[in-house]
Amino acid sequence: MTKDSQTNLTAAEKAQGNAPVQGGDAKRLIPLIRLARVCEERGEYARAAELYRRSIGILEGAGNSPRIEKLRIRLQNSLASLCRMQGHCHEAEDLFRHSIALAERTFAPNDLEMSMLLNNLGVLYKYMGRFDEAEELYRRALAITEQALGPDHPQSATLYHNLGGLEHARRNFCRGEPFARKSVEIREKALGPDHPEVAADVAALAAIQDGQGKYDEAEPLYRRVLAIFERAYGPEHYEIAVNLNNLAAVYQAQGKSAAAEPLYRRALAMKEKLLAPAHPDVAVTLNNLAALVNSQGNPAEAALLYQRALSIFERAFGPGHPKVITSLTNYRRLLTKAGRKAEALELSARAARYPKSAKDVAS
Repeated sequence: MTKDSQTNLTAAEKAQGNAPVQGGDAKRLIPLIRLARVCEERGEYARAAELYRRSIGILEGAGNSPRIEKLRIRLQNSLASLCRMQGHCHEAEDLFRHSIALAERTFAPNDLEMSMLLNNLGVLYKYMGRFDEAEELYRRALAITEQALGPDHPQSATLYHNLGGLEHARRNFCRGEPFARKSVEIREKALGPDHPEVAADVAALAAIQDGQGKYDEAEPLYRRVLAIFERAYGPEHYEIAVNLNNLAAVYQAQGKSAAAEPLYRRALAMKEKLLAPAHPDVAVTLNNLAALVNSQGNPAEAALLYQRALSIFERAFGPGHPKVITSLTNYRRLLTKAGRKAEALELSARAARYPKSAKDVAS
């Protein structure tokens, strides 16, 4: 945690104190929101979500003036984003949709608040594998943002970043690269090369280079990203865990198993601590680590890791999600090779019931 973050946290906790927050006690709202934002910055997502819930509760008796509605929308948006990060996708969707409905009654159709909400719902839909819906929301948000701020504003960079990430998820890496490069160019010009938001854009570009097999380009990008995040956030943070996983995947693709394994295990431990053991992002690293240990001649551990990853993905996303299909396919192949034919056939039967469109995306 940075020095500024610690100062903000200390001040916010002192202002909040230990007294219970009453429903109409609006005087306590600002320090409560400040504390929530500091907790979010630190990666304490469960605590931040609870503080946002309490803040929203305070507004229940505050009326529905435009100023109050705008604050309510922003708080619900923040809570919805945290729900997504915690893997609570359906709750996040409900919150985002409610916020958008409020915003449509409160703001003009081309208001930047609408752009923010549309973008964030798009992020959720991309996470849930609903790619076409995500693209429509991103493009609506980009049109609003560019009309209001121009194509080279950092808020436009966020939409280019997300469009690139969407093409990465679709495995259209060449199509995604121009979006990723544009987001880096815009944000680096605005914020400088060592800002955490620039690092997030660089990480997205690295992932696209990785997807194209350009490992020699992806590796130094990931190293740059990790250095920036570690300076900004310290040794443990969600973004660090994600990029440790991604750098490990680059090493794995290059056949550098000895370098990849400790990074996967560090990423896994960090995600389990920060997000909870049954979070979908934990399953991403479980799946990757399973593939690695299987290639190292340890199919027994790999089977356990694949089984756990598949269980998490199915509970989080349902049977038709691309990550479910990818995890199931990997697990089935391992079982087949290990001679566990009955179990492999059962997984094949399950996969046959999945929607064809989901199988095409995951293939």
